[in-house]
Amino acid sequence: MRIALVAALMLTAVSAQADVSLVGTLKEKALLSVNGGAPRTFPVGATLPDGSRLVGVTSGEATIEEGGKRYIIRLGEYAASKSSGGNSMVLSPDPNGHYSVAGEINGFPVNMMLDTGATLVSIPAALAGKMGIDYKNKGRRAFSQTAAGTAPVWIVKLDKVRVGEFEFANVEGSINEAGLGVILLGNSVLKRLDMKTESGLLTLTKRF
Repeated sequence: MRIALVAALMLTAVSAQADVSLVGTLKEKALLSVNGGAPRTFPVGATLPDGSRLVGVTSGEATIEEGGKRYIIRLGEYAASKSSGGNSMVLSPDPNGHYSVAGEINGFPVNMMLDTGATLVSIPAALAGKMGIDYKNKGRRAFSQTAAGTAPVWIVKLDKVRVGEFEFANVEGSINEAGLGVILLGNSVLKRLDMKTESGLLTLTKRF
């Protein structure tokens, strides 16, 4: 019988004892990483290495019980590793091999796809409008080379970009009216992170 593994980004549920990150879900099983360790498959009812217990699994979610309290960890967000002082997060790729992370831009919740080929944090114009970024009046017009040719963009200063639990102030970004409909997390943020890939998982560590 073929069991589909739902792989995505990992969310850490912070407890007093350990970090538990959900890497994927199977039928009545969850692929979990505890304290930044290598992911392991646990069935419902299993006791985890930190002493907590896996009490439920649905598609994209796992329920953990610890100290008489229950919490839910979900796919599609980030995982922060306490073993490195809270300065690291671990991401797993989507089915297309891309890495994405939840965060905020100027306080607006967003999901961003990592792109080392992007010079700046690139934001579609439609989303910039929702964020209240007055890019046409306050931005500087420039041009970007895309697969479809040269396209106009506006260079702006973003007051705050949050990537998982990492926060960065005064980040340079670009607003595009003709590019992709997703936010690209480019090198104006990635240059402040160390990136390491191992067994398909991407670890981001904050440098400054």
